[in-house]
Amino acid sequence: MQTSKTRTSFYRRLYVAWLIDSGQAVSVPALMEATGMPRRTAQDTLAALSELDIDCQFEQNRGERNNAGHYRIHDWGPIDKRWIAANLQQIKTTLGYP
Repeated sequence: MQTSKTRTSFYRRLYVAWLIDSGQAVSVPALMEATGMPRRTAQDTLAALSELDIDCQFEQNRGERNNAGHYRIHDWGPIDKRWIAANLQQIKTTLGYP
């Protein structure tokens, strides 16, 4: 059965938020490495987290210039991150991620 674009987009956002919150991928390059997604997709997915009321903010490293820092989830909004953890394999399989 073909998975809808709505579902894959939703799952991609959940997975990116989970990767950031778990500390496994807190930068665009790390997200690209963890998922295999292109830079633009990773950037667009980060920007779209707010559409799910997930508060994800870039935090600049102290004393560093430009884009040296990391992303952090400050609030999951209506999303239950325990559901993501419990369904992680299904999410990764649907998205075709390792």
